[in-house]
Amino acid sequence: MDNAAKGKHKLVDVGSEDEDEVDVLDRRDNTYEIDEDEGHESQGLLEGEIKTGSKRVRQSTLKASTSNIKLQSGSSPIDGSGSKSRTIPLPGSSPRHKTPPRRQLFPPNVVKNSKYNIITFLPLVLYEQFKFFFNLYFLLVALSQLVPALRIGFLITYILPLAFVLFVTLSKEAADDYTRHARDRAANSQLYTILDPLSSFLPDPADTHSIGNDDETDPVSPSHRMHPLPPIKPVPASKLKVGDLVMLSQNERVPADLVLLQTSDESGTCFVRTDQLDGETDWKLKVATERTQRMRAAELLAIRGHLWAEAPKKDIHDFKGSLILQGESTRLDILIDEACSPKKADDLTVPLNVENILWANTVLAAGTAIGLIVYTGKETRAVMNTSHPQTKVGLLDHEINSLAKILCAVTFALSLLLVALNGFRGWWYVYVFRFLILFSSIIPISLRVNLDMGKTVYASQIQRDPEIPETIVRTSTLPEELGRIEYLLSDKTGTLTQNEMDLKKLHMGTMSYGHDSMDEVTYQLSVAFGAGDLGNTGHGRKTSLTTGFALASRGRRDMSSRVKDVVLALALCHNVTPVKNDDGTAIYQASSPDEVAIVKWTESVGLRLVHRDRVTIKLEAPNKSLLCFEVLEIFPFTSESKRMGIVVRDLSSGEIMFYQKGADVVMAKIVQYNDWLEEECGNMAREGLRTLVMARKKLNEETWREFQRQYQAAKISLQDRNEVMAEVVRSHLERDLELLGVTGVEDKLQEDVKMTLELLRNAGIKVWMLTGDKIETATCIAISTKLVARNQYIHQVAKLRSSAEARDMLEFLQTKPDCCLVIDGESLQLCLQHFSTTFISITTQLPCVVACRCSPTQKADIALLIRSHTKKRVCCIGDGGNDVSMIQAADVGIGIVGKEGKQASLAADFSINQFSFLTKLLVWHGRNSYKRSAKLAQFVIHRGLIISIIQCTFSMIFYFSPIAIYQGWLMICFPTVYTMAPVFSLVMDTDINEDLALLYPELYKELTKGRSLSYKTFFRWTMVSVYQGGLIMILSLLLFQTDFINIVSISFTALILNELIMVALEVTTWHTYMVISELVSITIYAASIFLLPEYFDLNFVLTVDFVWKVALIVSVSAAPLWVYKLAKARWAPASYTKLRDH
Repeated sequence: MDNAAKGKHKLVDVGSEDEDEVDVLDRRDNTYEIDEDEGHESQGLLEGEIKTGSKRVRQSTLKASTSNIKLQSGSSPIDGSGSKSRTIPLPGSSPRHKTPPRRQLFPPNVVKNSKYNIITFLPLVLYEQFKFFFNLYFLLVALSQLVPALRIGFLITYILPLAFVLFVTLSKEAADDYTRHARDRAANSQLYTILDPLSSFLPDPADTHSIGNDDETDPVSPSHRMHPLPPIKPVPASKLKVGDLVMLSQNERVPADLVLLQTSDESGTCFVRTDQLDGETDWKLKVATERTQRMRAAELLAIRGHLWAEAPKKDIHDFKGSLILQGESTRLDILIDEACSPKKADDLTVPLNVENILWANTVLAAGTAIGLIVYTGKETRAVMNTSHPQTKVGLLDHEINSLAKILCAVTFALSLLLVALNGFRGWWYVYVFRFLILFSSIIPISLRVNLDMGKTVYASQIQRDPEIPETIVRTSTLPEELGRIEYLLSDKTGTLTQNEMDLKKLHMGTMSYGHDSMDEVTYQLSVAFGAGDLGNTGHGRKTSLTTGFALASRGRRDMSSRVKDVVLALALCHNVTPVKNDDGTAIYQASSPDEVAIVKWTESVGLRLVHRDRVTIKLEAPNKSLLCFEVLEIFPFTSESKRMGIVVRDLSSGEIMFYQKGADVVMAKIVQYNDWLEEECGNMAREGLRTLVMARKKLNEETWREFQRQYQAAKISLQDRNEVMAEVVRSHLERDLELLGVTGVEDKLQEDVKMTLELLRNAGIKVWMLTGDKIETATCIAISTKLVARNQYIHQVAKLRSSAEARDMLEFLQTKPDCCLVIDGESLQLCLQHFSTTFISITTQLPCVVACRCSPTQKADIALLIRSHTKKRVCCIGDGGNDVSMIQAADVGIGIVGKEGKQASLAADFSINQFSFLTKLLVWHGRNSYKRSAKLAQFVIHRGLIISIIQCTFSMIFYFSPIAIYQGWLMICFPTVYTMAPVFSLVMDTDINEDLALLYPELYKELTKGRSLSYKTFFRWTMVSVYQGGLIMILSLLLFQTDFINIVSISFTALILNELIMVALEVTTWHTYMVISELVSITIYAASIFLLPEYFDLNFVLTVDFVWKVALIVSVSAAPLWVYKLAKARWAPASYTKLRDH
């Protein structure tokens, strides 16, 4: 027995009335399962006869149904979701009476982007907060104050700051998740129309007159298909199940992955917008199966058979399935299409591919459509390509957390040392804990409060910047990360480009037309079609009746006819469809913006596309005549073939012509020998143009019939179908094609993209471009944006099939460290599977990497791999729904509000309007945020250290007693009322002005090294704190020996003044807020001396002796640091200082 048939097969319910023989399920449960052993019993069940009451399903019929299942199951192993391939019964195969569902086989169709629920909210948020040592330390200190023996000072001193921080965090998380829940509820409650098989209006399958009829007197027009109206029912999106028939209207979001059965367009086609799935703004053409398209909508409920679909997977560019129609039950009198493969006249197997399926989260652009749900919920392509958001924590926060651990160890060591010096007397272990609490200010909780307030200020400054209007900070905890970016991963379409195409050049060997000479093409085309026979053509020329026959007789074709040939080829060889708007105007829609640009160009020169369906193309010539062509066959573009072809018959002459267009690397091997194609394509590529080679071949009737016979046979091949079809095309059509010309299409870039990328490279940021587009397109954009330097070697990698090929490629890259790598998604996946570490280690050293045909998940994987391997900061920027996973996987995600909607913007940490805003966001705001927070964090730690050193010195002098020198209001007011405003003024400091930061982006490189906050700077601040704290305490005792009782007021006054002077020394540029905060703080402290008599003796404080001695202590404490700062600025200035003073 075939291995693919082992395990379990999901079989269609054949409508048995004998439930002892066949277990009947409700259709809403989709399928039932039959366990299958390796023996012959189950095989006999699959291939033998199944009794169904008064009916029998013939052995051949079931064989035809199951043979395809077994074959394709074998080629489609479990992928991604852990699910297997499935067989879904069609509506007419289910019983009309509803039976209780046995179990749910497929996931519910529920959208879930929220992170918490009522039960998990508090535990998860608290875990996220207290998994950091910094917060856990404060929690333990606060809890220790509940023990009377350990209580020191006011309990509120320890509880209130921590409670405030937690309240702010909980409130923010609750608000954010409530918004996510609201969006989820809106999406899940959106109503969709389904065809309800349980309705009493269900047509009788036995009534052959009520089902599709191809009689010429009863034409199947769109209006006929909609009447009589099918039984319908509104159902919320969350209640949709596999097997449901969903009716979609224009501009309606597709709720699940559907196989398209019918559209309102007579040709069976419809357009969908996929910008939120693959990032492309162009409409994609989808095709309904021909057999179901001919039916009326109500008749879809009566068809019998089943649909086989492969296992869920992430690839949005591929789908394999089969639609098996049991003709004996439907009795449709429609001719069997040669493209289908029936085993019997009453049993039809229709192959399905990606053109027949609508992915979830796409939008129906026009008309109405009916589809059968095959994947729901987490098994849809959209969900499988979306990663769940994680809470992001900045590198600065991690660095501060590491310093907090060091400070905690220092605190414990210091406490143990004091107890040891005292000889471990008495309850020494209680004294250890009391010392730990006394020194707890070494790790001040005010640090967390100050940093969070600083982040809020940075976010406000970013959002109020007039030069980057409408910029939104959605994650206020990450502004400092903007100053540490080393890798930028960017989407292409809509991010670097506007996705607006313009044909700039047409080259035909001996003739070349640029953008400014297209009027010459218009003139030549009008001459070729005889539009200029009346005299003036509108170009200021007189026409000639000698259009080239004389030249043709000498073996040469005239210029006009050559122009006509290439323009006609461009007007026919495409998949563009003109769509009429409500106001009567027509727009062009296609799966590629290149094709739309070319068709618009042919219209501008005089050859307009007026009608297109699956079988006909109509063009309006310059002389207003109508050219009609029958579409005989289309060979769509694929990333493998890199070309697109079409066979048409001119209905006026009967001439059959094969047109083909494609990439130069492919077409050069197909067209006749020439000496200019390669050179001209290279010239256009260097200009950043996307090249397209046009060729044709004339076919006679005999050749066409022979090709058609072999091609139809290849279509129904069950093994290697695509390869067999491609071989037939190569052998019959793609030989010695006549080369017509080459076009150069420009993809318009976003404003200031070239300048922005150059500035970011100068800032030391390595830029990767990740796109779902073709290799050729991505390479052109990389060149036109100057992402690739002039004369830089571009190494293209595509279609790697084995790990050996991937290894060889990586070995080659090691010898080309200065090249630009361009790699497709398939090869990228192979490298990531087998050599992920080697691949990332090599590619992260390259100056530029372009990854093409990337799925959303691959983009996210690359971001995560770079983060984990390099430990550097990664920024991802994009504008489409397909970029959300990448944005959420990055350290910093930036979304652009553009043509592809706001999905990326809403999921990002920062939202901007255009790519060029990135310059100021990183180089200016990123720089300020990082340097200010680094300085603020170290100063707050210094403020906690210095008061702890004073406490330590006091305890050592007074017999190692664990008694607080400063208690009550002094400890509460020191980090808040007395020093908070001046210290917080550091968040307004600037080391250089904005113009210098943008003029010298090289200064950004220094930030990525993390020197503003490092172990070196931390050690320097620790030494300053030890020096100043110890000096203040010792000098206070030496100078005031007779006034020992006033030691608190003496040392505390010196401490306050010292901190205010230190702020003035640390601020690079004095500003208004700093000066005012200093004056206000000293005023408040002076007033508090009168308000707190329990700490200050006014008779002592108001003496001259107190004033000059305090001034001396402060001078000795702060003056050496001022001298050091002047000396460093004179002999070892920072690089930015040299530029600022120049």
